[in-house]
Amino acid sequence: MFRSIAATLSLLACAGSGWAQAPAGQDVYGPGREVVADIHRIVTPNGVQETFEVVLGGARQVVNVRGADRANPLLLFVHGGPGAVEMPIAWAFQRPWEDFFTVVQWDQRGAGRSYPLNDPATLAPTLTLERYRDDAIELIEQLRARYGKRKVFLLGHSWGSLVGLSVAVHRPDLLHAYVGMGQIIDIRENEQVGMAWTLAQARQRGDDEVVRTIEGLAPYPDSGPFTIAQADGWRAPAIRYGAIAAGRADANFYLRAPRLSPEYDAADRRAWNDGSLFTVTNLWPRLADVSFDDVERLDVPVVMLLGRHDYMTPSPIAARWMERLQAPAKRTFWFEHSAHLPMIEEPGRVLAALLDHVRPLASHSPAAPRSD
Repeated sequence: MFRSIAATLSLLACAGSGWAQAPAGQDVYGPGREVVADIHRIVTPNGVQETFEVVLGGARQVVNVRGADRANPLLLFVHGGPGAVEMPIAWAFQRPWEDFFTVVQWDQRGAGRSYPLNDPATLAPTLTLERYRDDAIELIEQLRARYGKRKVFLLGHSWGSLVGLSVAVHRPDLLHAYVGMGQIIDIRENEQVGMAWTLAQARQRGDDEVVRTIEGLAPYPDSGPFTIAQADGWRAPAIRYGAIAAGRADANFYLRAPRLSPEYDAADRRAWNDGSLFTVTNLWPRLADVSFDDVERLDVPVVMLLGRHDYMTPSPIAARWMERLQAPAKRTFWFEHSAHLPMIEEPGRVLAALLDHVRPLASHSPAAPRSD
């Protein structure tokens, strides 16, 4: 989440990624991408596999849609970051979902393949939670018309959980259910709990330099605006302690996945990096006081998929919020061997939760006539 992911992407691009050193015009991962593309090709008679541009809030943005049967319900995945697109990583976990859902990956404004489509100087002032929320609503409306659906499932991950929860608050009529993963409820509390956990880990490990760094961040995050340097101060060691992936000291296994993505070539991967840095730089300082802590009721079913070891977006905060939330239906699932990335860390259990407790919620929402 946030700057730590963008910084890691930048390091991979400059130092650790094969595509960065490849001769001009040579995609060293091309043969591998072709193999993955062939395995993942949708060949069912009523399947869908397409990538297209949409205009949302005046900004051109890229959408990818995949599924084995158009009759299945739509599931919109709202990626994290900000700017940490999921489209180039989805090949690593999404294919089984596509037998039961028509899955939509969306590169948000300023992110991934959408980044080079718009002038950054024009886009920068528009990077607000409200604009991303309205982009998501516009996208859902377009998807409903294109695929003949009345409602969609929305899965928000990390930063995307702020966007998704905001849609659930403002337009529950569009959703079969809201699914949160790496759910953020209150930004300041998120920082407080994450920093406290990281500080405790550092003391336990005798990592005195980290202890001094985190203690030196005060009074962050209790008051005032946020800076990227402050967020970096605790997130970098938190990642080493397993806060983003349980039992792992880095996220390279996840961040390298785009090299084999059929949806992303070398230029797209560079845009992924550049867009992540761009969106985080502009958006993070604007999020300090974002909070859903006072939301006590939602008029849509809510499912939480929480990693037990997630301290990027500390799961206990979302679990406590769910306890007091009133909703037509609600359920919290714990992934005991996951941190911030359950769809990669425990993919089978995530699929089981989606099939057993999410997809059935579409049974009472009939399809709408196609309008395209």
